[in-house]
Amino acid sequence: MLEMKVPSPGESITEVEIARWLVKTGDYVEKDQAIAEVDSDKATLELPAEAAGVITLQAEEGEAVKVGQVVCLIDTAAPKPAGGQTSEVKVETPKQEVSKPAPAPVPTASPAAPSYVAQAPSPAARKILAEREIPAAAVSGTGKGGRITKDDALKASKPSMGTPTGGVRTEVRAKMSMLRRKVAERLVSAKNETAMLTTFNEVDMTAIYDLRAQYKDAFKERHNVGLGFMSFFTLAVVRALKLFPDVNSMIDGQDKVTYQYYDISIAVSGPKGLMVPVIRNAENLSFRGVEAEVKRLATRARDGQITVDEMTGGTFTITNGGVFGSMLSTPIINPPQSGILGMHNIVDRPIVRNGQIVIAPVMYVALSYDHRIIDGRESVGFLVAVKEALENPVELLMNGDVKGALEL
Repeated sequence: MLEMKVPSPGESITEVEIARWLVKTGDYVEKDQAIAEVDSDKATLELPAEAAGVITLQAEEGEAVKVGQVVCLIDTAAPKPAGGQTSEVKVETPKQEVSKPAPAPVPTASPAAPSYVAQAPSPAARKILAEREIPAAAVSGTGKGGRITKDDALKASKPSMGTPTGGVRTEVRAKMSMLRRKVAERLVSAKNETAMLTTFNEVDMTAIYDLRAQYKDAFKERHNVGLGFMSFFTLAVVRALKLFPDVNSMIDGQDKVTYQYYDISIAVSGPKGLMVPVIRNAENLSFRGVEAEVKRLATRARDGQITVDEMTGGTFTITNGGVFGSMLSTPIINPPQSGILGMHNIVDRPIVRNGQIVIAPVMYVALSYDHRIIDGRESVGFLVAVKEALENPVELLMNGDVKGALEL
């Protein structure tokens, strides 16, 4: 009999939660077959069978288990069922006929004499009914002998504003996943333990719109990936971080750690909640490289295949609420990072260009930052640098060579 224990999904993780069993007790499983999905505080992972055999579950769905704890047993000596199908071990108990005793006669109750207090309201109930002009005959009493209580009168009151009127009033209670609980803890911690402040700006997206309209088809055909907004924003952020290195820093005790590399976290909405995979060394990537990595990480996150390593680290975060229609928000810092850039939806708005009012596609952007380590000059300067790069991408992000930058 093989004892299957919870493997360590990553450094510092000591507990996981059984999110869903993919098999049941009595099933025959093959070696390396996925038998369960487990939630850690960072990701959802599959648990593969360590050997072939008949399985016996030892933990319930939703149960928190320690790393190294036995969660199931596998009988490796059990034969594989014919036809290669999974089997379920069933133990049948022979049925025995049990003679049933004849039912005892039920005495017929004589009708109760009517109570002298039936349908008579108590003093408190009488006052409530009088105030609301409700006749006592219209109320069913639940008190002793049918007496109308104060609670009966309150429930029978005519509905007023804010009073339930008999519609469906149901609720569903479900335990949050370990990942969702950890996200909640981290968000509260970020609000409580950082001096978070947000600064805003607006970006005229005309230049990026024109570039995408002209080159997106050729880019897609050449690289088999779309030319989206994330590559422009990621490279604009890397450029701004180089100009304002304090934004690429973190607090470690009494030290300030400034990173000389640029690992950009991207917030992705997955089936289990918010996940933040990391684009490693974004400073070394081209437009094609960023788009390919964004697509790979986003797909893995949404399919529940993202690993802890792929979400560990990161020196700065970009989150795009615009895909859901957000006009403006104040994103929360992803600790221990010190800054996060929020992208929003793009809307045609009137702006002034060369002294003339024109209609242009405009995006509001927001930078939330930890004021303990980033001053106003750095935060505002950083966001202005991002704005400048997005409004003049050919010069500031492509060195004047569009086709070379897009590898066309």
